[in-house]
Amino acid sequence: MTQPLVLYDDARARTFEPFALTRPTSELRAGAALVRQRWELALGRRATGFIGAPHLATFAELDAPRAVHGVLSAGTIVANARFAPALRTARVDTSCWTSGAAGGAGAAGVGGGAGAPGATIAAVRLSAPLDSSRLADGTVTLESLATPGGAPIDGWWCDEVWDFVRLLQTMLTDDIPALAATLDLERDPVLTVLGEHAAHVERGAYIEPFVLADTSAGPVLVRSGARVSAFTRLAGPCAIGAHAVIGGGRVSGCSIGEHARIHGEISTSIVVGHANKAHDGFVGHSVIGRWANLGAGTITSNLKNSYGDVSLWTPTGVRRTGMQFLGSLIGDHVKTGIGTRLTTGCVIGAGANVFGDHMPAKFVPPFAWGDTVPFAEYSLEKFLEVAEKVMRRRDEALDDGTRAQLSAAWRRRGAFSA
Repeated sequence: MTQPLVLYDDARARTFEPFALTRPTSELRAGAALVRQRWELALGRRATGFIGAPHLATFAELDAPRAVHGVLSAGTIVANARFAPALRTARVDTSCWTSGAAGGAGAAGVGGGAGAPGATIAAVRLSAPLDSSRLADGTVTLESLATPGGAPIDGWWCDEVWDFVRLLQTMLTDDIPALAATLDLERDPVLTVLGEHAAHVERGAYIEPFVLADTSAGPVLVRSGARVSAFTRLAGPCAIGAHAVIGGGRVSGCSIGEHARIHGEISTSIVVGHANKAHDGFVGHSVIGRWANLGAGTITSNLKNSYGDVSLWTPTGVRRTGMQFLGSLIGDHVKTGIGTRLTTGCVIGAGANVFGDHMPAKFVPPFAWGDTVPFAEYSLEKFLEVAEKVMRRRDEALDDGTRAQLSAAWRRRGAFSA
């Protein structure tokens, strides 16, 4: 019998806004795959659940597992959702998985958790039953649950929400060859390739003539069902997810999630999936949440005029990221109006509807309405009505669980302030 795999949002993961309000960290895209999918590939088993913040109790999305309640049986594998295993990781059956020394080492850029003096526990196999309520607030560490022994696992720790952008190029370069080796690829795709790295096209993808893959800086992967229009330049490392639509322009160093629609220039960015950037407008060094829609001409700044470090709003205050290039973190279900301009290091909370004549503040609270402080409030009834329409356009339903979870997120909106 296959032992359960549960993804655990520890206390730090629960601060990864603007995304933690509407999804567990395991359902964020890290490199070429969701964190959950990375663990599934690394351990050779499907995830059976997650343990996260209480407001995610009814989270339901596509094939994602549901929140876990009750007692976890002995043998259950509990994996930290802030760790993204390398996709080339060999499967090892052990009592725990250690991520290596803090600070990073080796080809995969292995790193320890914050403050870790040495090997950090990325996952444990429970030696005895454990009541999941012990993990409810996220303060329990996997080190406290581990038994002696274990095996190393390559991968990356995301200690901050901006690490998903910081590590993107490295992860994609490592991910794409490993992922391509598992796929049924087209032997002779209709694709012009420049550069020394490979361009992989999974069987079932549709690529029009006059598409260029520039692999000078890294490999390119186009998944099955994706459509890439003529006069698109895909610059590696770059991964285009299943059933995504690339409508022309330059897509450089990006991870584009499934069923996303992209047009224009987008660079070093993650699109979690089912989101629209279907018009012109530059997006760089950003993360776009699921079901977001960027209006025509929406532009992100990813570099300060001073060329200095970018600061970012977090739930614990504005903090320096140590990154020179960082654009916007755009939460799930966000909508921007045409011509929206977002300043460097902008954070837009889940469900916000941003429009108007002004450049929004660096932090837009969740479910805000407009572009200036004080923001109006996006009513729950109207928000859910729009969300249902948006999801229906991708043949997905706003089910009762998702409706309840989004309602819980809306009720928590008052906890966020600039």
